[in-house]
Amino acid sequence: MRFRAKLSNMRTGVKAQVHAVLAKNGVIPCRNDMWGIGGARQFDALELPDAYTHRTEVLRDLVAFFDREINELDRETHLVLRNDPRYHAVQAIYGVGRVFAAVFVAEIGDISRFPSPEALCSWAGVTPIHRESDSKVHRGRITKQGSRLVRWAAIETVARYHGGDAFQRSWQAIAERRGRTKANVAIARKVLTLVYYGLRDGEIRCLKGREAA
Repeated sequence: MRFRAKLSNMRTGVKAQVHAVLAKNGVIPCRNDMWGIGGARQFDALELPDAYTHRTEVLRDLVAFFDREINELDRETHLVLRNDPRYHAVQAIYGVGRVFAAVFVAEIGDISRFPSPEALCSWAGVTPIHRESDSKVHRGRITKQGSRLVRWAAIETVARYHGGDAFQRSWQAIAERRGRTKANVAIARKVLTLVYYGLRDGEIRCLKGREAA
């Protein structure tokens, strides 16, 4: 999963270079995501100077290469984990698909080394720094210690889907009071709490109860 993350970061960098070429030539992308069918049509119809045309073609080939390698890694990872109940359990969390589930299983490993969900959240670096004096308690920014990949997966899940039905109202309330970033981190802690029980028990009972209802 760490290698996949590196490939994904490299792909993102290549895509940024393509967008830089478009901007330099005054080309406005026809859509937010230029890497689907519609974006490919715009790329194919571009009339750029030869040097930029060649650069764009090479960069697009690199993106396609990274896509193939990442998809192959995803396929192999799924084959390895397909019989792991923990892998399937955490996918019951809204927004957690195969990739994020694989990150949680592979990076966290033996969940028994964490005595509680709070310990897991602390290890993942999504708990605020806590300073206490005689007169006041100050809770600062998150520690950002532990696994970057787990922290990224938890926060990215929330950033995309705001926690789904289980946490969307909480996310909205926190976002209105303290901003979207802090809302994402706060709900990421809740997501990791569910991950803890999914990895420990092979199921997430509170989500099963909600599905049954």
